[in-house]
Amino acid sequence: MPPETTKSSYWQGMRAGAPFILVIAPFSILFGVVATEAGFTLLETFSYSFFVVAGASQFTAVQLLSEHAPTLIVIATSLAVNLRMAMYSASLTPHLGKAPMSMRALVAYLMVDQVYASAILAYEKHPEWSIAQKLAYYFGVSSSIIPLWLAFTMVGAIAGSAIPAGFALDFAVPITFLAMVAPMLRSIAHVAAAFVAIAASLMLASVPYSLGLLIAGAVGMIVGAQVELLMSSKAAA
Repeated sequence: MPPETTKSSYWQGMRAGAPFILVIAPFSILFGVVATEAGFTLLETFSYSFFVVAGASQFTAVQLLSEHAPTLIVIATSLAVNLRMAMYSASLTPHLGKAPMSMRALVAYLMVDQVYASAILAYEKHPEWSIAQKLAYYFGVSSSIIPLWLAFTMVGAIAGSAIPAGFALDFAVPITFLAMVAPMLRSIAHVAAAFVAIAASLMLASVPYSLGLLIAGAVGMIVGAQVELLMSSKAAA
């Protein structure tokens, strides 16, 4: 088999990102609809998606703004939702940390859940790849996702008023995260963290301003870390 090139890595990334189109389209349309219903103009909606590029955080902020939450709560909650990006960055550092600053900045801008999930799985599967190949793969996945996120956001913003209320575009939100998370539940610690976070979020659903989700996420991470420490200590014994 001939050695892989950056071009072949890029097209592998494009193919890996393609299945996410099925959920990215309704997910981004839904954001366009929600944003315009919350009072955003077309320019504001597009600019928000273009500069932030963080679906979950964008939905959270728009929902809190529509509920007239205090600005500090909106900012703090949006930042907290995006804290997972710091963990993503840390796990990508061994693979892309030696890339040029300009490339790392572009990686950070294009980092969304789907791109990260596809990339980290591919890097673990292909430890022999060079930095150039890893970057090419990452940008390939991004090319399948980010332009469509922006385009369909505008479709939702423009045509939102014409979409029937019963169309149920919000199905894309849970499906997207299930598609990303399921392949990564590869240890008891991962499964424990996921189930505890789910249970806690359901119990805390009545907490104002969706802060229950943040608490549930923190509880899940704590439980996952404790389970991982317990498993490590048993393995060392």
